[in-house]
Amino acid sequence: MPILRILHLVGSAQDDFYCDLSRLYAQDCLAATAEPSRYDFQIAYITPDRHWRFPRSLSPEDIAASKPMPLFDAIQFITTQNIDLVLPQMFCIPGMTHYRALFDLLKIPYIGNTPDLMAITAHKARAKAIVEAAGVKVPRGELLRQGDVPTITPPAIVKPVSSDNSLGMSLVKEATDYDAALKTAFAYGSEVIVEEFIELGREVRCGIIVKDGELVGLPLEEYLLDPHEKPIRNHADKLQQTDDGNLRFAAKDNKKSWIVDPNDPMTQKVQQVAKKCHQALGCRHYSLFDFRIDPQGQPWFLEAGLYCSFAPKSVISSMAKAAGIPLNELLMTAINETLGNKKVLQNR
Repeated sequence: MPILRILHLVGSAQDDFYCDLSRLYAQDCLAATAEPSRYDFQIAYITPDRHWRFPRSLSPEDIAASKPMPLFDAIQFITTQNIDLVLPQMFCIPGMTHYRALFDLLKIPYIGNTPDLMAITAHKARAKAIVEAAGVKVPRGELLRQGDVPTITPPAIVKPVSSDNSLGMSLVKEATDYDAALKTAFAYGSEVIVEEFIELGREVRCGIIVKDGELVGLPLEEYLLDPHEKPIRNHADKLQQTDDGNLRFAAKDNKKSWIVDPNDPMTQKVQQVAKKCHQALGCRHYSLFDFRIDPQGQPWFLEAGLYCSFAPKSVISSMAKAAGIPLNELLMTAINETLGNKKVLQNR
């Protein structure tokens, strides 16, 4: 079997937060999936100044020692490297859209969803509209811009339309709380989504992978919430900053989140809805969706998060492991779906 040359696309052209987040996941992925007999890993590291670096590893020392390049020089370098495919690990909106589109232009295949779909799902209101048209239940909501007045009677959720990891999100219990919640949300973007609060039964994520062209539902991940003490998840539940300034995962301790027993009757129900979302949006390779389950057992679509870093702590990786799919098998499945019948060595 020929050795695959895989370019890990890491960092952020947007800000240091997303740059650190990407590096956190990518470091774990590189360490966990290294197989020199199967893969030759290369790294492209983009920083908020929009320079590219091609370090030997993601250690601070190797990053600092690598030469920064403007886009033009980086493209010239990449096109000489005989890259077979790209593994995108950028979580900022430019990383999920512009940088993926660059590899479409270069005709280098990449794992994961296309830039146009990433742009749609990064805009929560647009993603909701598409899955709702396919018959999926979504909370009633409205899209607001500066100066607009919410019409949804509290309790309601207020959140930036395009932020991730619950940044800027608030639960409004009284109408008098709207002003503060909107101010917080608008700090992260020019559009805010306000939607009716779905009473808590459970909150879960469901991953879908594509294998041999078929959709495979993975075990659910459930989050620790309480209807009275903690009705929603916030940013601190997902990521935290350590004393040395680095990011760490906050929900990976089996206390704040856990994998649901596949025999749980809710699993199959949510998987069917997730597959409907996957198809409605036109996803490929894999997908990941958040659902709120009300006390009557009805799943409600919250949002899509169409990324997987193939790190052990990545949600889809954890779900796959619970389904008996090791990380290297998960990665190879995605590679096979990406390359299809293409001959890896045809252009060498």
